[in-house]
Amino acid sequence: MLSRIRSLLVGTPLLVLMLCGSAISDEATDARAKKFVDAHVAKMRPLEKDAGIAWWDANTSGKDEDFQRKEVAQNKIDAALADPVVFRELKSIKESGKISDKLLARQIDVLYLVYLEKQVDPLLLREMVAKANAIEKAFNVFRAEVDGKKFSENDVRKVLKESKSSDERRKVWEGSKRVGANVEKDLIALAKLRNQAAAQLGFTNYHQMMLHLNEQEQAHILKLFDELDALTREPFAKAKAEIDERLAANCGVKVADLRPWHYHDPFFQESPAVFGTDLDAIYKDADILKLCREFYTGIGLPIDDVLDRSDLFEKAGKSPHAFCTDIDREGDVRVLANIVPSERWMDTMLHELGHSVYSSKNIPTSVPYVLRGASHILTTEGVAMQMGRLAKSGAWQEAMGIASNDAAERKKLSDAGARVLRNQLLIFSRWCQVMLRFEKGLYDNPDQDLNKLWWDLAEKYQLVHRPDGRNAPDYASKIHIVGAPVYYHNYMMGELFASQVHHTVAREVCGGKDPRTVAYVGDKKVGEFMRLKVIAPGQVLSWNELTKFATGEELNPKAFAKDFRSE
Repeated sequence: MLSRIRSLLVGTPLLVLMLCGSAISDEATDARAKKFVDAHVAKMRPLEKDAGIAWWDANTSGKDEDFQRKEVAQNKIDAALADPVVFRELKSIKESGKISDKLLARQIDVLYLVYLEKQVDPLLLREMVAKANAIEKAFNVFRAEVDGKKFSENDVRKVLKESKSSDERRKVWEGSKRVGANVEKDLIALAKLRNQAAAQLGFTNYHQMMLHLNEQEQAHILKLFDELDALTREPFAKAKAEIDERLAANCGVKVADLRPWHYHDPFFQESPAVFGTDLDAIYKDADILKLCREFYTGIGLPIDDVLDRSDLFEKAGKSPHAFCTDIDREGDVRVLANIVPSERWMDTMLHELGHSVYSSKNIPTSVPYVLRGASHILTTEGVAMQMGRLAKSGAWQEAMGIASNDAAERKKLSDAGARVLRNQLLIFSRWCQVMLRFEKGLYDNPDQDLNKLWWDLAEKYQLVHRPDGRNAPDYASKIHIVGAPVYYHNYMMGELFASQVHHTVAREVCGGKDPRTVAYVGDKKVGEFMRLKVIAPGQVLSWNELTKFATGEELNPKAFAKDFRSE
């Protein structure tokens, strides 16, 4: 397969192959479209770079002045995209249907969606940015406080993972949720502002609008998630029953008395480590950055330059989360992290560095600036998840030289990792159901009892008993609802993409090996496949077109279903 790809690409631009065929020629419209795209790039490139740097500075420092710069930079971008005269020209070009150059037409289609979002009252746009900025800052500086002691996010997770005291767990869990009460009013106000913006553009609400702007349709997404619900409901209930028995035994309570703080992360979006094998033990003495460098270099996608620009360890004021950002679409790619030696942070760094290789760092400069990014948020999340999963793989650990020398211990850890990954896929799929349906409900009616909606969904999809007598905005403690609205479903679609691509690699690059044994380590053919079939097209292809280009099929749950089978 790869040799055939190489022969096709020799002397032939990749984009020409993808965009062969043309419409009836209209040179005047093509010239008009090109003029528009060139003007857009000339104006927006410096603004986007300034915004990227300001956003990075704000999240790494937490300083008021950096958040102010971030807000000012975003307002400049919004003002440029909101220009009604510019948008009228763009809309006229798009609706003419006369662009003969398909690559140019794709750029116009992408830009149309970018500009459309901003065609609302400029005062409303600025108000939305200010509100979101203030809430994000509140999250960045927040630290849970219990009995006079402050807890970082890593500290909270440590208690939830290790403590056998239900009372201590409850206090720390509740402490971590107090950020929700801090931002609740602003978040509801922001949701209403977002709905106002959507209404001005002719959409029912912000949820519907954001899906449309991301080349998705609400009915299709809900149908896909209904299918996933049916696919995962029974195996999830079975896996959770086993987990619950062990959680209850560890904390000396009855299964019926388990509450959200008995799980090992604040939202039960990850698989609790309850099977007698601590995967963190594999990484407690590991140099996570060294492992990442060696792994990505070994598959031919080195990340040394990314790490050199990154901010990777905890400090005051810094965002407590992790993300990767492409500053300029010219290769300035960075990762923010808060690494401590653990399996979670091994997974997180493989994940974030997966984002980093699927970026302008590896997308050819022949791809136009407008399209020099991932095909879609779900495809970049998919690649990141594909890489992050390796942290739990016994085959990967052995190939990287960090597995136990004792054969029995090595098998025990490998089996535990496989079980945790299987449970993780199931647990995460149910958590994503909550997020998708909560956000839909939030924008359908921001004035409803959102606390009740949140726990109704958690009980239905995650089978987690709501805290007795609690009426608090726990939903508002999830930062994605503020900073990445109507995004979370793409994580789940990314899991489907990750499984589909991984199974394709196992079949077409690794000689048909069992996907559960394929670890990529030292195999540059894997990196070459990822570069040519997934990364290089950039946004030239839509997400479903890219999925078919890379795997031969449109996005579907078949490979994902195989990845949580128990045999």
